[in-house]
Amino acid sequence: MSLPKTMKALVSYGQTDYRFVPDYPVPECGSDDIIIKTEGCGICAGDLKCRHGAAMFWGDDIQPGYARPPFVPGHEFLGVIAAMGSNVKGYALGERITADQIVPCGECMFCKSGKYWMCQVHNVFGFRKELPGGMAEYVKYPKNAVIHRVPQDMPLEQALLIEPYSCSKHAVDRGNIQCDEVVVISGAGTLGLGMVAYAAMKRPKALVSLDISDQRLAKAKEFGATHIFNPSKVDLMEEILKLTNGYGCDVYIEATGHPSSVIQGLKIIRKLGKFVEFSVFGAPTTVDWTIIGDTKELDIMGAHLSPYCFPFVIENISKGNLKTNGVVSNIFKIEEWEKAFEYAAGTHGDFKVAFAF
Repeated sequence: MSLPKTMKALVSYGQTDYRFVPDYPVPECGSDDIIIKTEGCGICAGDLKCRHGAAMFWGDDIQPGYARPPFVPGHEFLGVIAAMGSNVKGYALGERITADQIVPCGECMFCKSGKYWMCQVHNVFGFRKELPGGMAEYVKYPKNAVIHRVPQDMPLEQALLIEPYSCSKHAVDRGNIQCDEVVVISGAGTLGLGMVAYAAMKRPKALVSLDISDQRLAKAKEFGATHIFNPSKVDLMEEILKLTNGYGCDVYIEATGHPSSVIQGLKIIRKLGKFVEFSVFGAPTTVDWTIIGDTKELDIMGAHLSPYCFPFVIENISKGNLKTNGVVSNIFKIEEWEKAFEYAAGTHGDFKVAFAF
């Protein structure tokens, strides 16, 4: 199958400089590469924060910039194989596939020890010119891409949740939830809902979802939360203490990316509790680290990407064990990217917004 020379794409040429390009070059297929015809690509909170200049992508006085323009954004994508290099074995044209967000180098100490998601080179689709993402009609999967097959009969609205739900699974796994624990998940956006859906499968003593949107809380209840609280309307500390005989929650998973959620979590978690931080933050937060150390002796854990999670998520979305109904709420054409990014920010009540090609 011959590929066209150009394609429609959204391209970032620099901090806040994003443009629709109708004739961007289609990636060339090397001997070890796979080219997919993109079927769909979700818009992640990270994509929004990158577009609006978050320091973790563009750098500040503390951290170097990660983004390297010009690049095609998007890491929540899937498609069908349109071309393959001569060295590629085990795949066929027309197969439906997706891949982990990161393409590991295979040579650093993290890759060699199986911890590929922390690869020192750390090339993630959609933030660097060397690895264009899914907001384009065609995408190249290079040799080391961690590829997964997607069932042909899985609806696009479900398939678009494979990547975010895989991130959700990894974050929940980091919390090592036990059946006698009270678990609080802060944030009921797409990732928070994925966490609720997966955490519900572990059957904790109580599963609490927090959000300032009652619409999102209702969806969290549908997906398996046993308790839902809007912190802007209730005394959250009082409610959590009621649930836990005055101790505080056992596990707190932060999935909002808002500094206040971190402070809130440190307040309601019990001594010796487990705090999991997942989010991408648009601004720094300041907390009293005495709470973490000398006061509560907490286990603070980060959660990054979705290692080894895609197969489980694909299987359990297919079986209906991970609920997805209504999460993908709007799908746009790539030409409508400005409107799509506006909707993805949640200003119209959306959960997940995506592009379809």
